[in-house]
Amino acid sequence: MILAWPGETLRVVGVLFGMYLLVTGVFQVAAAFGTHVPGHLRALHFLTGALSVLLGLVCFRGTLQSILLLALWIGFSWLVRGIMMTTTAASAPDMPARGWMLFFGIIGMLAGIVLIVAPFTSIAALTLTVGVMAIVLGVVEAFHAVRMRVDVGRLARGAEPRRRPLFHPHPQH
Repeated sequence: MILAWPGETLRVVGVLFGMYLLVTGVFQVAAAFGTHVPGHLRALHFLTGALSVLLGLVCFRGTLQSILLLALWIGFSWLVRGIMMTTTAASAPDMPARGWMLFFGIIGMLAGIVLIVAPFTSIAALTLTVGVMAIVLGVVEAFHAVRMRVDVGRLARGAEPRRRPLFHPHPQH
């Protein structure tokens, strides 16, 4: 469906994103008044919750606003995550798979910058990429399910597969 109707998919995702922002914002505002929140974090909870509610309402104004906010949200989160991964890898020389973490951190930063600089083009390309990935994942999952079904009952290589009966009588019968 994503590949067949990318524009409509973006509209639906924009509305869902707006709903997500509204719901999380309301819970953050409510959490600001909870007894378990330290005093110095109450203002931060309230501020982020109110901003989330405001952005959620902006998403309902129109498709362009919600798509823009979604692209910026993803872009900034990828940028921040990429910066965190890169600095973590750069500051920990004994870290396992440090090179991969550094590589993915740089890729995350670049992808975030692209989404921030060109949000509409990037989010459209991201939508099509997700559509293709969903199809590929579905084919792989179907193939995997068939392979598992073939291998059911086989405990070791070369063992004969056991057929399971379709009807399992009750033990008392």
